[in-house]
Order: sequence, then C-alpha cells, then structure tokens
Amino acid sequence: MPTLNDVHQQFASFFKNPIVEPFAYLLSKRQQEGHICIHKDDIKLYKDELPYIGPFQSDKIANATKFVSTDPNTIRPFILHKDQFYLYRYFNYETQILQSIGRLLNTEASTQIARRTELEKIKGTILDFKAKYPTDNLLDNEKIDWQIVAAIIGVQNNFSIITGGPGTGKTTTVAKILALLFSINPNCRVALAAPTGKASMRMAESLKLTELPIKKQIKDRFQLLSPNTIHKLLKYIPDSIYFKHNQNNPLPYDVVIVDEASMIDVALFAKLLDAIGPNTRLILLGDKNQLASVEAGSLFGDLCKTIKSGNFLSSVETEFINQFIPDNERKISNEHIKTINHQLDQHIIELQLSHRFKSSGGIGKLSHAIINNVENALKEFVSSQTDPSIVIDTTVDTILFEQFIDGYRQFIEEADILKALKKLNDLRVLCAVRDGAQGLYHINKTIEAYLTKKKLINLDTDFYENRPIIITKNNHELGLNNGDIGIIRKDSNGNKRAWFEDGKNNIRPIMPGYINNAETVFAMTIHKSQGSEYNQVFVILPESSGNKLLTRELLYTAVTRAKQKVFVQTSETILLQTASGTVKRASGITTRFNEIK
Repeated sequence: MPTLNDVHQQFASFFKNPIVEPFAYLLSKRQQEGHICIHKDDIKLYKDELPYIGPFQSDKIANATKFVSTDPNTIRPFILHKDQFYLYRYFNYETQILQSIGRLLNTEASTQIARRTELEKIKGTILDFKAKYPTDNLLDNEKIDWQIVAAIIGVQNNFSIITGGPGTGKTTTVAKILALLFSINPNCRVALAAPTGKASMRMAESLKLTELPIKKQIKDRFQLLSPNTIHKLLKYIPDSIYFKHNQNNPLPYDVVIVDEASMIDVALFAKLLDAIGPNTRLILLGDKNQLASVEAGSLFGDLCKTIKSGNFLSSVETEFINQFIPDNERKISNEHIKTINHQLDQHIIELQLSHRFKSSGGIGKLSHAIINNVENALKEFVSSQTDPSIVIDTTVDTILFEQFIDGYRQFIEEADILKALKKLNDLRVLCAVRDGAQGLYHINKTIEAYLTKKKLINLDTDFYENRPIIITKNNHELGLNNGDIGIIRKDSNGNKRAWFEDGKNNIRPIMPGYINNAETVFAMTIHKSQGSEYNQVFVILPESSGNKLLTRELLYTAVTRAKQKVFVQTSETILLQTASGTVKRASGITTRFNEIK
C-alpha cells in the first residue's frame, strides 16, 4: 500500500505497473525539485530514495507501452526520448519551446539584409549611444561595448537573449533597442513584460527615467510604454490553464521584450513562445546565474548554456557591428570571432561590465566569489571584515539584526503613502527557507515583536496599521499580481486600505477584506526577491548543514538584490557549503536543439 502522506508514491501507484512505478515516483519527486525529466538510468543512482525493492528494470521501461511512449506522435502518460524520461505534458512543453524558437530563427534570413540597411540609415543615432565609461583598469572583455552589440543584435534578430549580472545595463540596453526601433519605425508596436508585477514596474520606471540622448518624440513614446506581467500580456483565461493569445491568435506586436526571464517556468515559457508570431521579434533579458523558476524548469539558463559562450560572432557580423562603435578599444576584438556552427550563435549576448559593482571589491567581488565558488575569497570576506559594503556575521549578532530592522521605522514614520512605499523598499530581510528559527515565518514575527516593543506598530488586527504585505497569488479581479507589495494605512475617512503602487508613480487603495492571499513582508524569501532591488539587504541562512535548498545561485541572487550594502548572517561552514552547492535541473533543451527544423 502507498504511504498516505507521500504524494509521489500516491501518484506512482495509480499506474499499477511494477516497471513503471519507480520511474513515475522518481520523476514526480524530481519535478517537485524543478527537473523537467530524468535519465532512465537515474533510477539506479537514487534507489535508496525509492520506496520500492529492486532490481529496477531500466532496460524494460520502453516496453511498458500502455503507459510509456517512445514516439513523440504517440501520446501516453510518459515518454522516453533518447533515454530521457518525461511526463508527456512536459515533453510537449519542451517541444513547443524548441519549435517556436525554430520558427523565429527560420524567418530571420529573409529580414537580415533589410534590417541591416535600416540600422545603417540611423548610424548617427547609434553613434550617439557610444559608451563613455573610462576603460582604465578594465579587463579587455569589459572594455568592449557589449550594450551596443546587444542592441544591434536585438534589432536584427527575431530571437535574442541578453544576459548579465546586476548593474551591467540590461535595462539601458533595452532603452537603446527601443530608441533604435522607434527611430526606424515611429509606429513600431512594442510589448514589455516580466513574470511579476514588481519586475514589470521596475522596468517601466527605468525606461521612463532614461538619460539617453534621444529625440523628444522618442522620449514621449517611452512615457507611453506600459509593461505587464506575462499573464496579463497573454490574457489569462480565468479558471483555466489557457491564454487568449496562442499560436492561432498571436500577440499583435512587432517586438516583445521580456525581463527577468530566468523566473519563467517551462509551462509559461512554452505558452509565451507559442503566442509569438513568426514576424514578431522576441528579446529575453535576465541573469543566467540567478535562481531559476520556483516551478519546473530552468529554461533561460538552459538556453544560455546551449552554446559555450554567447559573445562570439562571425567575421561578417563583427565587421558590421564595429562600424557603430567609434572607439577602437571598445570594438569587438578578434578573440570574439569564430565560425558559426550553432543555431543560437549570435543570438546570445552577455553584458560584461557592472556599472554598479566593481569586480575588484564590494558586492561585485562577493557575488563573483559566490557564483564561482572561490573559497579563498569567501574566507577572506569572513576574516577581514574591512569592506564597508559587506558584513559577514558568523556570530549571529542580535544587536546587528535589530539595528538593521530598526530601519523600517523610516517607512512607518513617513506620512505620505507613496513615499512610504518607496522607503519600505530601501531595505529587506531575505530568508532562504520558510520554516525553522531562521525561516521566513519566525523572522517576520521576530521583526514584528521588535517594532511593537519600539511602539512603531500595534498588532491589534491581522491587517494592522503599517503592516507591509506581499501578494502570494495572482488576483486578476483586483488587478494584483503575485509579488506585488503594499502597506496597510487608513484613508482620509479613517478606513483601513491596502495601498499599492500602480506602475505610474501613483497609488491605489484596495479593501483588505478582499485580499485572500497575502503575507507580511518585513522579511521575504530569496525566491520572492527576484526582480527587486534594495539599498540594503540582510540575508539569513539556516544553521542546519546539508540543506539542498542552499546553493550558490540562491546566495548570489540574495546578495545581488543589494545596491549599497549587504549583511549575511551565517556560519563560515554554511557559507562555504552554500557556495559549493549548485542548482542542477535536468532538461532536454540543450541536447534537443538539433531537432529544430
């Protein structure tokens, strides 16, 4: 009999087949951890995790034809494709993604000459965007003006990926792309989107505040841009898994630009690409080193990994782009020229220079040490404590934590609600887990207790005055999205309302009683913090070792949410263990590209 509280065993037992059940169990368990598929021989590697007695018959799984297909055209609950074992639904999502990218790549050849001609006609505009940062003490790769390279690639191609760490100028590059598109065609139809409301709002704000030397009519176009969540862009159909926009009803835009693409799970990724028409350009932005989506899949990272490096171009492409880069030291160098042999070559550009963090110190150096697991550098941060932007607290100092959370008084004491919302986002406590002494729930209660003791809040009701809340589930009726942040304040009539920014630098009130899915957000999970930036963050890692959630991608994401200063509270042992762990999510994206036709 299956164990009642083991959902994976409950799922596997449905098939009542001794060959299939262990595979179904392991696949279900791995999908909960974010994997899209498993290799058929994984069953042997993880036999100790399985509630079944072996031997496990990997060589016979393809013969269980009642449940397992080996032909993509034959639909069964599972499919075995080149030794990768999938739920058919996830295999189909992956296939949709590959086919959609294939459609975009296949239509590029007919547009390349015309688009190059259009770019050459506005060469003066492109030259106005030349980089002005000093190149002294920069690595050769950092000197190259990758922003212009990415902008030209984005205008030329039907499918482009622009990746880069914090401060490398992804949004600035988008502004340059938009300026070029509007210079070529003032009526160009552009859609901007992101997985969360917060990320889409931040993109809109950054674009509207751009300092690029552009004409007034183009600046006016920027002011009209209204980014949406991907769900809103695709027009979510309530109480279903479908959207109004799909392959049969594609999005009515010339260009679709999606920020924070690393957060998109495989199902949403497939539906987004399915809705991109063959003549629409799609540009994906994100940080390939950040955490992947909470749900199954790490599609953005997988796509970036399909080629060894995104910053290699053909000699013809290099010569074409270099004409728009006036400074010789910023041109694409010969080291970045190669023969094009993969369909995604010249479609992935990684921005190299962070204008926020220096690679030689501070948050930039720390984030580099984390994502590359440079143990000596991490130990130096722990022992030296000389960098004013980094505090690694291995003593779990309560006073240090209280000094940080006392900063929340700034938004509580601010009478103007819009200003209060902005001050709330000056700092944030970030937790790796939800439960336990270092978990989200306990830390939020600890902060509430401190602020109550300081008479800054009064926990008289669930929706107490100045309670900061985060929406945890999309509510299309209220116009609220998962990740939106608001605060509870009384309106002019003395009635409590939840106040949210509307993306246009205004606020809107909602009756708290209408909000069913919200949490207190003095502290938030690192996953939820993606797409956000704060002046200061305080990162708390759990004390227990061996936690599979603790990976370098998790800590990198947390640390790089900070613009000015980051506190990390953990032991040296846990810090080093976290940096040594990495996210490994199985998928077939990188190996199935040769199936694109």
